[in-house]
Amino acid sequence: MRGKEQSNVERRAEEKAAKEAAAGRWTVARIFEAYKAAHPEQASMKTWVSLYTAHIDPAMGKKEPSELVTLDVERLRRNVARKKHPRTGKPLSDQTVKHVVSLLKRLIKWASDTGRIESAHHLRFKMPSVDNTVTETMTPEQARAYFEALAMEKDRDAAAYFKVMLLTGIRKSALLALQWEDVDFQRGFVTLRGSSAKSGKTQQIPLAEEVLEVLRGVERTDSPFVWPGKEGAQRVDFQRMGRRLRDKAGLPKNFRPCHGLRHCFASWLASSGKVDLYTLQRLLTHGSAAMTARYAHLADDALKRAAAVAGGILDMAQAPDERLVEIGKK
Repeated sequence: MRGKEQSNVERRAEEKAAKEAAAGRWTVARIFEAYKAAHPEQASMKTWVSLYTAHIDPAMGKKEPSELVTLDVERLRRNVARKKHPRTGKPLSDQTVKHVVSLLKRLIKWASDTGRIESAHHLRFKMPSVDNTVTETMTPEQARAYFEALAMEKDRDAAAYFKVMLLTGIRKSALLALQWEDVDFQRGFVTLRGSSAKSGKTQQIPLAEEVLEVLRGVERTDSPFVWPGKEGAQRVDFQRMGRRLRDKAGLPKNFRPCHGLRHCFASWLASSGKVDLYTLQRLLTHGSAAMTARYAHLADDALKRAAAVAGGILDMAQAPDERLVEIGKK
């Protein structure tokens, strides 16, 4: 019986082979670590790490994509949908569930595209339907209150961040990543870096003279960033000030302190009747016209107001001569 046992040499060789095989396994956890290392400047990485750590890693971090089946993905989706927010106690939103499943899909596709694993054609990713057409805006009274709240802030540079966001509609991630070399004060344009853009594409948009004036008033430091964080690195957010401004202006609690300003900018331009949806799409750096379509009804309202003015021509034509003279004086 002892003759059938492995020798020490054979056992050590087998253990070494097992370790080498384990080291070569591209598990979901290993893929995520490689993905993080390959995207060091990605502004949304903090969110991805949070989603992966809380949901994906416990469920399938130790597995290779080839070991997963579509049922595993479906279980992940259902389990995340059943979870509750640790602070509010409310069920996680459909948008959060979608972000988790999308992240898993992105990781596996990236690993396949970069040659780390074989293509996972056997997996299907069912995304929850999300109604994200919420569009925040401000009434003229709220807008005045918001600008008054900005004027009261002691940190003028931080206040400038929110003013620029409201006057340009630039996304939070792109504005936090903004560097002085991205601002062309002579031409009046700003370059939004692809590394911080939702589309991943670098784009340029024009800036109004009022926005350029606000940027000129921001104090420059040794950091390349317009609004630097600790030790001159890229800042993470201005959440505390954003909530304070929202509350001082009397805006609803569900008004998003940053993204809501982007919606305000878009709503004001669409309802002005002076900006068409294609131009608005370019200013908002939307990847498709469908993303800008939520503001179409505001543009329609502007057209209706213009049509109502044109309708007054009929009243003028039918008015007595005295009335026409009076209208002419006005």
